[in-house]
Amino acid sequence: MPAIDPIAKRPLGTRLKEIATKRAMLFVLLALIVVTGIVQPSFLDVSNVINVLMISSVYVILALGEGPILLTKGVDLSAGRVVGLTACIAASMLQRIDYPTKVFPDLSSIPLLIPILLAVAAGILVGILNGSIVAFLKVPPFITTLGTMVIVYGATSLYVDRPPHGATPIGGLRDDFTMIANGAIDISGDFRLPYIVIIAAVVVFLMWVLLNHTRMGKNVYAIGANPEAATVSGVNVNKTLILVYVIAGALYGLAGSLQAARQGSATNNLGFTWELDGIAACVIGGVSTSGGIGTVGGILTGVLILTFLNNALVILGVSVYWQQIFKGLIIVAAVAIDIRKYLKKR
Repeated sequence: MPAIDPIAKRPLGTRLKEIATKRAMLFVLLALIVVTGIVQPSFLDVSNVINVLMISSVYVILALGEGPILLTKGVDLSAGRVVGLTACIAASMLQRIDYPTKVFPDLSSIPLLIPILLAVAAGILVGILNGSIVAFLKVPPFITTLGTMVIVYGATSLYVDRPPHGATPIGGLRDDFTMIANGAIDISGDFRLPYIVIIAAVVVFLMWVLLNHTRMGKNVYAIGANPEAATVSGVNVNKTLILVYVIAGALYGLAGSLQAARQGSATNNLGFTWELDGIAACVIGGVSTSGGIGTVGGILTGVLILTFLNNALVILGVSVYWQQIFKGLIIVAAVAIDIRKYLKKR
């Protein structure tokens, strides 16, 4: 006699409730899109949707760096400042030769990939610093990354403060660089698939593979669930923590490069408070503040919710101050729901 699936034996109402709980934020995203589209039809224009996806692309790369750190019960407050530093590094080396206020006046045109790789390398160095302090010195991630956030901002300000121009924006970026973030592949008619969205999709896929189909991914979840048990089970906690921060730094470097290319310039203030948006997107997407729980799909959903919400409020003409209030309320509600779920499990 075939075995009966215990899930199928549960009442329909219970199963629907479980599905609604697991996919709650996805339903919130769909409801947000539908309601705003009804109130303001221009919200669903292809051009607007593509614009939102382009904005989301940089943030999802940032959030995918922040997410695994949260999974290990950590936090990275330096993320936004690292984005700013790496944006300035990439932008400073990819200015047009004839631009009058170049950061490096004698620098000739160099291959596009080299400055981007240098920016990613700078992010990795910050990640090594953060991870090493957390893993070996046992300084809490909050304090560690708070300190490096200030250090990185100071370093970025020194980098862009060049005589005789001072800390002016780094502009005049090469067309081949800005094309990475603003160019697109023509699919059909008015529909164009932006390069930056493709890059973000590749990063999402790679991070999904890393967290779901590698030993490191399993170790990340194990450390977040119970670091002592993970150690007893043979997990190299210190090595895993450093790798998590290194990967985050690399993603911040990529995000910074793409943002500089997208807006055509960079300043020492680029990325300010972006770490809060990254953390908010992760929490809204179901990454537990208690560690060990969260998915790449959830992080992606959280980013889209925040970006579509901001876009919807702008289109509806809502004051920027109310936008901040709504965002704060959503973050608090998401954390409150997460804590309630954690308390029920105890």
